[in-house]
Amino acid sequence: MNLLPKSSKEFGSVDYWEKFFQQRGKKAFEWYGTYLELCGVLHKYMKPREKVLVIGCGNSELSEQLYDVGYEDIVNIDISEVVIKQMKERNASRRPQMSFLKMDMTQMEFPDASFQVVLDKGTLDAVLTDEEEKTLQQVDRMLAEVGRVLQVGGRYLCISLAQAHVLKKAVGHFSREGWMVRVHQVASSQDQVLEAEPRFSLPVFAFIMTKFRPVPGSALQIFELCAQEQGKPVRLESAEQLAEAVRERQQYAWLCSQLYRKAGLGSVSLDLCNGDTGEPRYTLHVVDSPTVKPSRDSHFAIFIIPQGRETEWLFGMEEGRKQLAASAGFRRLITVALHRGQQYEGMDSIQAELSARVMELAPAGMPARQQVPFLSVGGDIGVRTVQHQDCSPLSGDYVVEDVQGDDKRYFRRLIFLSNRNVVQSEARLLKDVSHRAQKKRKKDKKKQRPADAPEDRPAAPGQCIDRSYLCCEHHKAMIAGLALLRNPELLLETPLALLVVGLGGGSLPLFVHDHFPKSCIDAVEIDPSMLEVATRWFGFSQSDRMKVHIADGLDYITSLAGGEVRPHYDVIMFDVDSKDPTLGMSCPPPAFVDQPFLQKVKSILTPEGVFILNLVCRDLGLKDSVLAGLKAVFPLLYVRRIEGEVNEILFCQLHPEQTLATPELLEVAEALEQSSELPAGLTWGPGCQRLKKYSARYFLSLLFFLLSYSAAYGLQLGEVAEDLGK
Repeated sequence: MNLLPKSSKEFGSVDYWEKFFQQRGKKAFEWYGTYLELCGVLHKYMKPREKVLVIGCGNSELSEQLYDVGYEDIVNIDISEVVIKQMKERNASRRPQMSFLKMDMTQMEFPDASFQVVLDKGTLDAVLTDEEEKTLQQVDRMLAEVGRVLQVGGRYLCISLAQAHVLKKAVGHFSREGWMVRVHQVASSQDQVLEAEPRFSLPVFAFIMTKFRPVPGSALQIFELCAQEQGKPVRLESAEQLAEAVRERQQYAWLCSQLYRKAGLGSVSLDLCNGDTGEPRYTLHVVDSPTVKPSRDSHFAIFIIPQGRETEWLFGMEEGRKQLAASAGFRRLITVALHRGQQYEGMDSIQAELSARVMELAPAGMPARQQVPFLSVGGDIGVRTVQHQDCSPLSGDYVVEDVQGDDKRYFRRLIFLSNRNVVQSEARLLKDVSHRAQKKRKKDKKKQRPADAPEDRPAAPGQCIDRSYLCCEHHKAMIAGLALLRNPELLLETPLALLVVGLGGGSLPLFVHDHFPKSCIDAVEIDPSMLEVATRWFGFSQSDRMKVHIADGLDYITSLAGGEVRPHYDVIMFDVDSKDPTLGMSCPPPAFVDQPFLQKVKSILTPEGVFILNLVCRDLGLKDSVLAGLKAVFPLLYVRRIEGEVNEILFCQLHPEQTLATPELLEVAEALEQSSELPAGLTWGPGCQRLKKYSARYFLSLLFFLLSYSAAYGLQLGEVAEDLGK
């Protein structure tokens, strides 16, 4: 039997409710939750000795169950004569002190200040069916009557789905009257899935409107949200903020209901926030693997990403998470990233904190009382230490943090918080054990130390950066591009002029400076804060061979190209990010690849030089346009993709006749390898030993990439050679 109305307007009709209760009979109607679902919030805001008025009581068992646990001074009213008669008959002998009256709540017959609590379970929602003038006038009369019959200090407890127009009306009315407004979430979407009754995907809320004594001239308004049954209320600044917070919880409940009903919704992610501060604490990604065969133990699992590793391809990219889920062997895997600035005690405390919440995201078909496994890498939550945090006028908020890698080594990272999952700069820290650390170990020798405990953390700034190690794969590829210069086997003895646009932490120009003793580098950085960060936290320093120019790279190159005496660089590198995330290309900004500007780049590049560009572009059409524009200026163009990253490194040269045939590539590779060997009687210094390792490995890797592409695809002059890294 379908008892739902044909139109929402029927909810406000007396005739509808008379017919409804006649058809339903004596069966209780509990759309918005039973007493057991609501008792936590009701007992929080009602005392047994208080006088309670229930408006629009219907045939709900809520009043009866409140009476049975000690709330005996209850008056119930409803506009339906049928239901009042039913309720009187049902309670006459068992609950003699509880009364039921047929009464219109917009014209109540009680004296002023008769009650300490007015309880409304879905009645406001039923009356406020639209925002037409007639409806709003009726609601105004209802809410005015609620305020009239309540004592000062009394509460209007309204159980509601908090639809936008209902919340707006209730909050607006009572805040203007100077009442305190609190919205309390009382049920989750998982609690509302019942087969016997039509229910809602929206969560249920309680409005707690507390009547204050009017203060002439006071404009004080109090808005609070309590998102958990036993949580602390959070004070909000405006009714708009309160409405937005409620809307977020409704969207979350709707998402939970969709995830419960069906799998494979696509990429689903959400933030779980700290209930006290509202700051994001966990970021969750839901990954379904429909190919996994269902079994009792393969339904659902949670994967905690160690701190600092959320930027890795396996955890930070959608394709990586899909691979992780398939390897784990679960139909649904939820990855959980931990936010910087939040404190975590360990895996056990995280599991306790998340267990109830993540179960709301479980798929249908989970066996009853099924234990959900929490997984991680190495069984711990990783280590993250924020060394420095500041705000740059140009780059916005940023942090410098030390994180522990999977090999127990520590790495320093620069992160712009506007794009918190992208590492702007990274450097490995040295294994430096100070005298103080040694004394501490002796002092703690008697204490038990886990076998997998991390190594002692190095000191913060200064001496701790390993300048011989390149962390970023795209930096390694850019350095390897030097092998495209003429006579790469002589690079150690050849004077090189380089222009690097985009400093970041300084790792790229610093590596060139330290390992190519004849190089001279001009680095251009628009943000002076980044030079300070690079110098203080990443071991960067200027010298007579390396100067930093604080300028816009566009203006700097334009000035060089228009000068009377143009400098000529053997290598020009662009590693500069865009501050506008809406463009589809985050590196470089589009102006850096406009053809008129590329002509200026060409004018300051030596004829046999190489222009190397870090490209990060997710828009395929835009990327094709960029490549075509580059090819129009630089006839010889290679593209190397970085495996597991969005980055692609473009190598551009002016003369296609420089392309080497396969035998010539082999000859150059062998000569380069031999150049890393010293003549008899000479020894490598510390820096040269590192150069030997890097020059051989990275230069040869690039040359063999070019070689394999040429052999497999017949590389022609001027072609765009894509997928060099594969």
